[in-house]
Amino acid sequence: MSEFKCGYVALIGRSNAGKSTLLNGLLGTKLAITSSKPQTTRDRIVGICNAPGVQAVLVDTPGIHRAWTQLNRAMVGRAIEVIREVDLVCWVVDLSVRASRVEAGREVLDDQDDEIVRVVREAGRPVILVVNKLDVVPSPLVLPVIDAWRTRLDLSAAVPTSALTGDGLPVLVDELRLHLPVSEPLFPEDHWAQVTERFLVAEIVREKVFHLTEQEIPYSTFVEVERFDESGRDSEGIVRIYARIAVERSSQKGIVIGRGGEMLKRIGTLARKELQEVLGCRVYLELFVNVEKDWTKSARGLRRAGFEQD
Repeated sequence: MSEFKCGYVALIGRSNAGKSTLLNGLLGTKLAITSSKPQTTRDRIVGICNAPGVQAVLVDTPGIHRAWTQLNRAMVGRAIEVIREVDLVCWVVDLSVRASRVEAGREVLDDQDDEIVRVVREAGRPVILVVNKLDVVPSPLVLPVIDAWRTRLDLSAAVPTSALTGDGLPVLVDELRLHLPVSEPLFPEDHWAQVTERFLVAEIVREKVFHLTEQEIPYSTFVEVERFDESGRDSEGIVRIYARIAVERSSQKGIVIGRGGEMLKRIGTLARKELQEVLGCRVYLELFVNVEKDWTKSARGLRRAGFEQD
């Protein structure tokens, strides 16, 4: 049998490229929250993909975008840090966006892509280009997109995929096996994530806020688990969770609560249903909303949301 491969893999790319959907697809279960809105992922999320001969520790990162606020700068900073720390980089590209540029005769990469190229080159890590959303793009447009990246980077591989349908994911796992270093597994074979249950609770509640609210509300929100009581997990088969949804302004608080508490009830109902599947037991979930004024613009607010500032 060939030597076992193991290492850390960064999933990087622009917002809405499908990194979180790709992570979930490779794991075969949901770990990262997803949304059609950009900048859904805020922090690094670590999933463990176990396949014959390889264990790939996948680090999902916030989308790299033009950062105007302290929160956005912190998110982009996290993504760039990860590039420098891993063994292998998977640059995930939204094929539908890039193919439309090919059809219009425009440059496939822009200035922001060139900045990512610079960071990746400086890190000196091998790079696999993952051209995602193959299910919505005619095949003749795939190669010109890949060629555009090959003119900028010495790619180890380029893999067309559809994270949504699973097309190309076995090929991607083969490439991970080929390019990761020889190493014993870092985690037991039955481990699939390196996050706490508290983290999953906060992310699932935040996902429901993203899905159910509009405009600035999703981006002005963070979720903090105040109490995670599992004293009745074995005896009663229930976990009791108390979490708060923080917003920046009183007007946003009213929207998240909704008329007669209807919006908060919808958020809680959807989150509780999913949490029961994730935690494997009944869940009592109590949510409340408070105002952390302008938290996205202050070091204190970012610390409360999990972003340590230097």
